[in-house]
Amino acid sequence: MIKEALIRVENLTKRFGELEVLKGITEEIHEGEVVSIIGPSGGGKSTFLRCLNLLEVPTSGKVIFEGVNIADKSVDLDLHRRKIGMVFQHFNVFPHLSVLDNITITPCLELKMSKEEAEKRGCELLSKVGLLDKKDEFPRKLSGGQKQRLAIVRAMAMQPDVILFDEPTSALDPEMVKDVLEVIKELADTGMTIVIVTHEMGFAKQISDRVFFMDGGIIAEQGTPEEVFLHPQNARTKKFLSKVL
Repeated sequence: MIKEALIRVENLTKRFGELEVLKGITEEIHEGEVVSIIGPSGGGKSTFLRCLNLLEVPTSGKVIFEGVNIADKSVDLDLHRRKIGMVFQHFNVFPHLSVLDNITITPCLELKMSKEEAEKRGCELLSKVGLLDKKDEFPRKLSGGQKQRLAIVRAMAMQPDVILFDEPTSALDPEMVKDVLEVIKELADTGMTIVIVTHEMGFAKQISDRVFFMDGGIIAEQGTPEEVFLHPQNARTKKFLSKVL
């Protein structure tokens, strides 16, 4: 059963000077859904993702999150953004804080969670991703894959309603990719709403409820993994998949 739309974009556009990167996208992402965004470089994938939490401010259009147009300048954006987790390509962990402090600082500041409660939850999450023994280490002692797992835990610690992943494995050595993808899959299995920009086609096929193929600033095709990967209708989708599969 399709649940209600958690995020809806209406006629979303984004320009950088004369360059129109997003060209009037209207689409929905539903509660509990896993959506993978695939497509060639320069097609607008990461810009679209970053517009969903207004890390990139749309040139025009609406971004309706849980019924509120967060692109409206009169809205308290921070209040809504707390419910939107974000995991970046290059980890973005705090190098001067220990692993556990990386996780607890934002819940304490933003959610007014007690340090004891934040640390208890942080340790539970670290245990789930196999990093509990690293809780007192600093990020410089972690591998790339461990840093990315820490970044995922940091996003989860805010108890978000959706997590956005921007190419979370593309900066990793190949042997580290599997561990990070496994963490994301386990997160999806809990019912978390996930939107992920990825070049891992096999993973997208396995994990997704729907796949968006983006090219030229539009969602050129979308459907179930079977529809998009096995029976693509759009010529651009077919050409892209013929090169990457």
